[in-house]
This record gives sequence, C-alpha cells and structure tokens, in this order.
Amino acid sequence: MKQIDLDATHILAADHRTVEGLFEEFEKTSSSDRKAKLAKQICTELKIHAQIEEEVFYPALKGKIDDDLLKEAWVEHDGAKVLINEIEASGPEDEFFDAKVTVLSEEIKHHVKEEEKQQDNMFQQARAADVDLEALGQAMLARKDELKVQAENGGLPPAELATMRG
Repeated sequence: MKQIDLDATHILAADHRTVEGLFEEFEKTSSSDRKAKLAKQICTELKIHAQIEEEVFYPALKGKIDDDLLKEAWVEHDGAKVLINEIEASGPEDEFFDAKVTVLSEEIKHHVKEEEKQQDNMFQQARAADVDLEALGQAMLARKDELKVQAENGGLPPAELATMRG
C-alpha cells in the first residue's frame, strides 16, 4: 500500500500542480465544450482548495507566521472567488470567458508563488513554525473528501467571500 503523504504543505502543493495542468490544457484547446469542462473542473478544484486552506490551514498558522502574508492570502482567495463565481455563471459563449479564465490563472500563479516559491514563503514559514503539518494534512484530506462528494452530488455552492463584500 502506498504511504499517503500527510504533510499539509505537500497536499496543497499537489493541488497547485493539478490546477496549473488544467490551466495549461485550457490555454491549448480551442473546443468550446472542452473549455467549458476544463473551466468547471478548475473552479471546483480551486473552491475545494480555498476552502480547506481557509477552514484548516490558515487558522492553524494565525499568529505563527507573518500576519501580512496570511491576510494577503485571504484577500487573494476572495479575488479569485469573484472570478470563479463569474466563470461558473457563464460559459465559452460569454465574450469575456477566456479572459476571465486567463486572469484567474495569473492570480493563482501569483498566489502559488507567495505560498511556495518565493523567498521566505508561507510553506517555509509553516514548516519552521510550531505547527503539526501531518495533523493538519489529515484534517484537510478529510474535509477535501467531503467537498469532493458534495461537488459530485449536485455541486458546490458559489464561493463565499471572506474579506470582501460581493
């Protein structure tokens, strides 16, 4: 049996790779049907990812890592959620559909950089802090499974904003 990696930062990084791959596929395809499917998949993945970060990961880091970095991450999530809700409420026939997906992709790239790529990023700070990343990872995977089931059985509701008024 394959050992499951429970490190919260590894789980989140794997989500980032998944979404990056979907964005790349979206950019390469010209089929409207395929674009619609990929956009839906991207939005679902990001909604689940944001939710597990906001419910489990970010609260566990509060007071243990750079506060500004954490606040920016929350606001970045809300910026992405506005686009996610717009994309989900439209389709490839919408004049701005592709542009919205592209801008979402750029926002996510920036967010990923702050979480895992730049100097002194959030994941490095989390690893250096007194945080049980395996316990967090376990909680995140459990919540992720619940959200996936919800997504498959009727879909997730529109993304809720935490720091902005929609």
